[in-house]
Amino acid sequence: MGSQQLGGRPESLWLWGPEIGGSGGTRDATRPVFSLVAWLCHNDVHVRSATKPRVSEDALFGGRIALFQPSPGFGYRANVDALLLAAFAGQQRRGVAKAVDLGSGVGAVGLSLFHLGIAKRVEFIERDASLVALCQRNLDANGFAERSSVVVGDLERSLRTVAPELVHTANLVVSNPPYVAESRDARAPAHARSKARQRARHGELAPFLRSAAEALGRRGRACFVYPAHALLELMTLGRDVGLEPKRLRFVHGKADRPARVALIELVSGKAGGLVVETPLIETESDGRATEEVARLVRP
Repeated sequence: MGSQQLGGRPESLWLWGPEIGGSGGTRDATRPVFSLVAWLCHNDVHVRSATKPRVSEDALFGGRIALFQPSPGFGYRANVDALLLAAFAGQQRRGVAKAVDLGSGVGAVGLSLFHLGIAKRVEFIERDASLVALCQRNLDANGFAERSSVVVGDLERSLRTVAPELVHTANLVVSNPPYVAESRDARAPAHARSKARQRARHGELAPFLRSAAEALGRRGRACFVYPAHALLELMTLGRDVGLEPKRLRFVHGKADRPARVALIELVSGKAGGLVVETPLIETESDGRATEEVARLVRP
């Protein structure tokens, strides 16, 4: 599909369709059942050439938030999970003074917190320097640079080492961590470009939970999105660092399908008091987005 422009300016579009899984057409059960793609023409991002651009200019929330991210095939791209996590973190709550986005990538979750009025300030932490550069570019493009900072750091080294100034300062921690531990994935990337995607999608969960516990201030809370089938692992690792689950919501691609991912809120405190909310259904039987999802992604 070619780029469409109105009056010389790129037009932001949302495209809904089935997600294609891995090799052989096998679909990853943790991926959204629809593709959520907002695209803009690439002419102002790269010099025209015969090669595919490595960065695309996309958009969130019907074009209200610009999003520079790796082009398809050149790295991990944000999907609807980032928006669902941000909305879950802000559900029935007042705004917070400071949020920390662990493993922020290009900043989709933190940008959503800003757009939804959930956080006054967001601190971003990401290990990949190229994604950090795109995150900073997104903050500049959307006017949020003065309300944020971006740190290059690997959480395997602990938050106290990577960003000691953030220890016990956050009212809210959000994280959309890698869904697959490298030790559990025997698949090898088919080519060099796949390595970038694999690095972004693979990693251990424990460092994110440990860093969340280190970042939280008094009465702070941490919100994660993670595959539903691995929820027990997240809850167990959370308890190992003193974080207890207090709110949980399962996300289903369709009403008759098993849960795809889980949205979970954890706090430092005693066990018990877990509230399991009504499930979030992403699509109707005919493939259209449900009213709740459509209100979020296409305001």
